[in-house]
Amino acid sequence: MSTLSSRLRATLHTAAAFSVAGLSVLGIVSPETAHASSHSDAPLSKMDPQTNLTDVYAFIRTRPSGERVLVCEVSVRPFSEPGDGVLYDAFADDARYSIHITNPTTGAETRRYDFRFSRVSSAGGAYKNLDTILRYGRGTAVGPIQNVGDATQNFTQTYTVTQVVGGTSTVLNNGATLMVPPYNTGLATPFYNDTTGTPGTNLNYGRAISGATNRAALDKYTFQTTYDLSGGTTVFCGSREDGFYADTPGIFDLLNSRILGSTLGQTGGGVDGFKGFNVLHYAIVIPLTDLTPSSYTAPFGSVANRTGVGVYASVSRARITLRSASGDPTPSGPDIQVNRLANPIFNEVLVAMRDKDRYNRTSPTGDASFATYALNPEVAVLINAVYGTSFATTGRVDLETVYIPDVIRVDTTTGAARVSGESGFSRLGFIGGDNLTTSGGATIPGGWPNGRRFGDDVVDVALTAVASGPTYSTVTVVGDNIAANDQVYNRTFPYAATPHSGLRNSKDSGQNVGF
Repeated sequence: MSTLSSRLRATLHTAAAFSVAGLSVLGIVSPETAHASSHSDAPLSKMDPQTNLTDVYAFIRTRPSGERVLVCEVSVRPFSEPGDGVLYDAFADDARYSIHITNPTTGAETRRYDFRFSRVSSAGGAYKNLDTILRYGRGTAVGPIQNVGDATQNFTQTYTVTQVVGGTSTVLNNGATLMVPPYNTGLATPFYNDTTGTPGTNLNYGRAISGATNRAALDKYTFQTTYDLSGGTTVFCGSREDGFYADTPGIFDLLNSRILGSTLGQTGGGVDGFKGFNVLHYAIVIPLTDLTPSSYTAPFGSVANRTGVGVYASVSRARITLRSASGDPTPSGPDIQVNRLANPIFNEVLVAMRDKDRYNRTSPTGDASFATYALNPEVAVLINAVYGTSFATTGRVDLETVYIPDVIRVDTTTGAARVSGESGFSRLGFIGGDNLTTSGGATIPGGWPNGRRFGDDVVDVALTAVASGPTYSTVTVVGDNIAANDQVYNRTFPYAATPHSGLRNSKDSGQNVGF
């Protein structure tokens, strides 16, 4: 423990890299960590799943041309059931889904990207055939969907992307039609799934295939709906696999022993409560030359300051919705924010019930009013009460530097972040020796809280910080016994994995029947 402690302190306070070879582990989990990242963050959000943000990802990558870019991907609509026919999930047509780029210190917006989606009702013009029960598999023809928007895809949702900078709005798709790919129903969407061999010889027959290493290797539907827009941005919107992993069922079952295990959190005996579920996903790639980085204080009290941007997501709905017995609802009035999200577990695990909905209605510039939840984390109080530990429960300035204001801070002076599947990637980021080097020569975390990548084990990293700060004189690695996602992430945009099949997925793992 002492070797780990000295090395981790070096990374946190002097930004020196370290190795975890021979790491000794103590894992402790709290009942309050259950639905992190943000799948059930506030009472009103729970009632409005189509606007309920679950995860925000932001990290630096390099295009094949050598251009450095900021990747921002956002998941919404938790626990989307892959087999939820006949309609399946779609984006709300009366909501504005936004990605905000901010000053990393103040949280003030410097630019915003708004995604708005076409109507989903039968009167909205999105259907080729209103005299069928099927959204996918029968439009003006019957059969599997061969290309996005073809005759067998009855329902096709489209969207626009608007960039807002300094009050000036620019529609980036410039009249081009941006389509959302079909939901992965199974046989009706064969290019998402493994259809090699036969069900009797291929045990993965019918399951979604993921893990593309370049754009050409993406499944056909995702490839066709990944769009390069004017100004150098690239966008994607559609259903994806839920890339967050944690044992929420075991945690809420009075801390079932499968979570604790013999080493209390790091032996892998848990069950991913999110496996087999999908989410809705909107994403954009932004050239770094478009951004205006600023200096900010490094998280966890590191000595060296950083240079970069902040990122958060929000969803807004029209102030008024007029419902009618003779037609579709009519939204009107200005957009009112109903949900926001940046760093994992803040609103869900740290903010108290009285303020959860208020947090969703406010912007990061006012987050000083939520600072007490980072400075005095209840989760540490609960761990101490349950396990008799003595973790610091007050004066947690180290957590305040991560969560206040609540934007994901990304150092924009580094090279490309490693992504899951690449050599050197660690789910534990800096704890696992996965670091990056800034333009000034400082060594900083390769993953969260420096940005956030798919595969970052944010529950373990956050709980390790709660247990070990504010001094990190002793480092206690904390976990929930889930060390990996149930699906392989892509190594190209969109990095979120292929959506699970409605007919067969990791949650519904029956025999190869029905093929």
